[in-house]
Amino acid sequence: MFIPTIPATKNETLAVLLDKTINNKTKPLGSLGVLESLAKQIGLVQNTRDVAITQPAILVFAADHGVVAEGISAYPQDVTWQMVENFLARGAAINVFATQNNCELRVIDAGVNHDFGPRDGLTDRKLAHGTQNFAHEPAMSRAVCEAALSAGMGLAAELSGNVVGFGEMGIGNTTAAAALMHKLTGIPVAQCVGAGTGLSAEGVLHKQRVIEAAAAKHDVTEPLDVLATFGGLEIAMMTGAMLKAAELRKVLLIDGFIVTSALLVAARLQPAILDYCVFAHCSNENGHQQMLAALGAKPLLNLGLRLGEGTGCALALPLLHASVNFLNQMATFESAQVSEKSE
Repeated sequence: MFIPTIPATKNETLAVLLDKTINNKTKPLGSLGVLESLAKQIGLVQNTRDVAITQPAILVFAADHGVVAEGISAYPQDVTWQMVENFLARGAAINVFATQNNCELRVIDAGVNHDFGPRDGLTDRKLAHGTQNFAHEPAMSRAVCEAALSAGMGLAAELSGNVVGFGEMGIGNTTAAAALMHKLTGIPVAQCVGAGTGLSAEGVLHKQRVIEAAAAKHDVTEPLDVLATFGGLEIAMMTGAMLKAAELRKVLLIDGFIVTSALLVAARLQPAILDYCVFAHCSNENGHQQMLAALGAKPLLNLGLRLGEGTGCALALPLLHASVNFLNQMATFESAQVSEKSE
């Protein structure tokens, strides 16, 4: 399996130039907080001081999960395809927020257990009608997993903009994400599982036991084997898209728990990808904070979100615009004839 090589963002000359540019703006040093580090990060990703946000897009990957048969979700599997229909009808939260922020939205059928037929606004990359039940057998073969990665890479290569956000839809995918988190970080399953779409405490405990039994059954450690065994088609396709987008020096906007689990796989394959990631928010899903900590990530927002769909990406996008705009448009002390801080 070909894994894209991600270019390093370590450019000390450019880093010094960006710091100087940021510090010369008409403000006390560091007073724009995270926006300053974000502006510098975008400059290093784009390898220039002349930063820009062009044609941002959010990719929403949808697929179904065989592990739903174990009763690990509060909602039936049909909700996956029904929500895809809602995306296509422009009735979901991500539609509202993407439109509000002038962001392209692409909906991808990675493996929904439903036949949509040709539809305006739907990108068909269906590889199967969902995964197998990983409580009993691997979710995917290694070949199917690699096909999903390749499909994701192709989708990222098609994007003309330089910022890409990631979202997902798939009943059962918090179970897959929690299993990936446990296998790739070693964090106990009890600290990885959460309520997902609204499980009771008893339901969460059942979900935990399903994952624990599956983790004991499948002795895999290599990242792609873990992804094939426990992941979903939408998670695998996201992983491929992330790797390719970083190779192309795009800024990656990372949404919540499930999207971060896809990144966790990508980071195990190519650790340099983390330099390209802007973490939109910390989800209210149990386990996300620890997953972010395992990646050394600092999220921009903490709004109690746990919807998915890429909604956190859309809500964080204005902060990227703000960081780029202050770097490009804000006056310097010299240009504004403002006195600098006394020594």
